[in-house]
Amino acid sequence: MRAGLGAHESVITREGIWVGRSWLRVARDTDARAGVLERERDINRLMETVQEQAANIEELDQAVAASREGLRAAETERDQLQQEYNSTHRTVSELGAELAAARSRLDQQRSRSEHVMVETEALRAEKEQEAQEQADALARLETALAASEELKVERDARTRQQQELGGVLDAARERARGDQQVVHELAIRAESMRTAHAATEQALSRMHEQSRQLLGRREELNNVLAQGDTPIVQLEEELEGLLSGRLEVEGELAEARRQVENLEHDIRELDQSRVRKEREVDEQREQITRDSMAWQEIRVRSETLLEQITESGFEYKPLLDNLDNEATVDVWAERAEKLERRIQRLGPINLAAIDEYEEESKRKVYLDAQHADLTEALQTLENAIAKIDRETRARFRETFDSVNQGIQENFPVLFGGGTAYLELTGDDLLDTGVTVMARPPGKRNSNIHLLSGGEKALTAIALVFAIFRLNPSPFCMLDEVDAPLDDANVSRYCDMVRKMSEHVQFIFITHNKITMEMANQLTGVTMHEPGVSRLVAVDVDEAVQLVAV
Repeated sequence: MRAGLGAHESVITREGIWVGRSWLRVARDTDARAGVLERERDINRLMETVQEQAANIEELDQAVAASREGLRAAETERDQLQQEYNSTHRTVSELGAELAAARSRLDQQRSRSEHVMVETEALRAEKEQEAQEQADALARLETALAASEELKVERDARTRQQQELGGVLDAARERARGDQQVVHELAIRAESMRTAHAATEQALSRMHEQSRQLLGRREELNNVLAQGDTPIVQLEEELEGLLSGRLEVEGELAEARRQVENLEHDIRELDQSRVRKEREVDEQREQITRDSMAWQEIRVRSETLLEQITESGFEYKPLLDNLDNEATVDVWAERAEKLERRIQRLGPINLAAIDEYEEESKRKVYLDAQHADLTEALQTLENAIAKIDRETRARFRETFDSVNQGIQENFPVLFGGGTAYLELTGDDLLDTGVTVMARPPGKRNSNIHLLSGGEKALTAIALVFAIFRLNPSPFCMLDEVDAPLDDANVSRYCDMVRKMSEHVQFIFITHNKITMEMANQLTGVTMHEPGVSRLVAVDVDEAVQLVAV
């Protein structure tokens, strides 16, 4: 209770001890130790104890000082080791990045090598196919040459046969013209016989008419005879003359009929002969037409073979001269049959293969050009990406080192001790993170959440000022940065701002008086009347001069 007593207060215990804040009154009793001397001896013993404790305290202070020196040395050594670790970590990161880039380039080279191998295999297959096609073409050429020789022999035979058939045709044409002349004469004779036959038939009809007239006359005469016998003898004579004339006419008519029948028989024979001749002429014409078509086909085939030989880059006469003399038709025919069977096994011939090959060749040239352009563009992009990665790593490393150095310098100034540094979370500088390691003096924190609000604010200020110093601007605005800080920390904060204000103009918003004392210009808002605000500006240097006057 004595510690809580005021200057005018005191306490009396049940034992009679009267106690004040800074005094004590004890009633005398039978206790021998309650005297003044005993208390003096106690005081002396306590003083000796105090001196001993003071000596112990000095020794402990010296031990603490030595421990602090050892701690500083250990922290210095730790900082050096941290720098060495950061340097080693940076080197490892760069080596890791180079290794990753080398692996990427190796993978690209492997993929390109595989692509080149595939293209090589394709080209080798195309080359083998072209060689096979060339061999087949040579075989077809040899077959064509053999067929050309056979066709040449056949053409010569056909030419001779055509000449013979031409002579036969000419003779047949002469015979046909003679037969046509004979047929024409026979037609004229037949026409004359038809005319005579018609005249004979007309005479016969006239005779029949006369006979009917005579019969009529006879009937009249019979009627007359019935009336009288006088003119009977005369009429009978006349009748006999008429009958003899009739017999002559009938004899002439029979002769004419025989002649007509003979003429018709001759006409029929001539017609049959004409038909046979015309049939022979038609057969000769058809044979000539077939021979002409066969010769035309042989000529077209020979011209086609010559064109194929010319297109193949060969000449007919040199090939004919270089032809093996021991080659026979049977051997070449057997080879041709074998080739034909092989061709049949290959399937139908693609007549558009040459055009397709030319089109695909043009397309391949175009695709090769596109592939070369893409490869070049890809190489350019890869070089650009590698250059950007190198520059990014270099600039990031430079920026990281500068900011790390800045926070290592700013943190002890703001905290009056302690250490802070930046640490990378990964090996690759392109996607690594950054961790802020801060240890205020007297703390061994394992997490930033263990720091107080002011310590967090000072750590953030140290980091922001380190970044700001890396790329400064003419102005810097601070909005109540000093709000969570106490007076000691505000003073250190103001010292840093004052030092940096030599290069940067600061505009800060604050309610702290210590921070306001640092400013050269003060601008505030006041309200003398309710609802009416007013802006007030003060130049601190001019105000100091006015106060001094």
